[in-house]
Amino acid sequence: RPEQAILGLRKGLALFANLRPVKVFPQLAGSSPVKRELVEGVDMMVVRELTGGLYFGKPKKRWENGRGRRAVDTMSYSEREVERVLRVGFELAQGRRKKLASVDKANILETSRLWREIAMELSAEYPDVTVEHVLVDTASMRLVRQPASFDVMVTENTFGDILTDEASVLAGSMGMLPSASLGNRKRRAGGVLRTFGLYEPIHGSAPDIAGQNKANPLAMFLSVAMMLRLSCGLAKEADAIEAAVERVLAEGYRTGDVATAGSKLVNTTQMGALVIERVGN
Repeated sequence: RPEQAILGLRKGLALFANLRPVKVFPQLAGSSPVKRELVEGVDMMVVRELTGGLYFGKPKKRWENGRGRRAVDTMSYSEREVERVLRVGFELAQGRRKKLASVDKANILETSRLWREIAMELSAEYPDVTVEHVLVDTASMRLVRQPASFDVMVTENTFGDILTDEASVLAGSMGMLPSASLGNRKRRAGGVLRTFGLYEPIHGSAPDIAGQNKANPLAMFLSVAMMLRLSCGLAKEADAIEAAVERVLAEGYRTGDVATAGSKLVNTTQMGALVIERVGN
């Protein structure tokens, strides 16, 4: 399966923290199926643990016996795995609105009980951050009822995968959400701390529209902006790309996934050219 390649890449490069910003551009508030008054002003960062949990736990297998087919997946987390991704969430919250939602299923799962214990212990080291512990089912409901209540959300692998796909409807489409997968490999150059990472839109390869020139390239542009800022130390250049994306949207250009009545419908190639033309102009 093609998904196994990216899972192996993340694990092999020790990229344990997946940053998924969910920002609703004002121009796209009407593109979301969620009411405009609920999505306006949404600007959250979801931190998804990326190298543990069900996607990597062992045993993981299928078999068949006289009673039929069976399968098993294993959710496993160590204290170290949980602590390091929670610290990423706390540190991001310190630079934003100082609110952290730690999402778990502590009423049922032992891994989530461990997760919550560690989150509570770490909170003493970050007294300036307000922490709330949210069950994953409650978090999924709040994402559509009170999405602007979130600032930074941190959660385990499977929950983060599902919740960010849900959150993409706030922004209008998965084609609007970038991501950065980061580890502990950092270096300081030119007075700027740079983090080794892997950057990609949150969506998959979209085989249903392959070769049709329909895909929204904006999440890829925004992923490049994250790369320039976090791994290359080029904040000014990252700002230029993000400003170009916002300018194109303000001018009314849309790919089909976020198009509404009165917008200027363009294809993948045209949208890419429009952004490139506006970078630095």
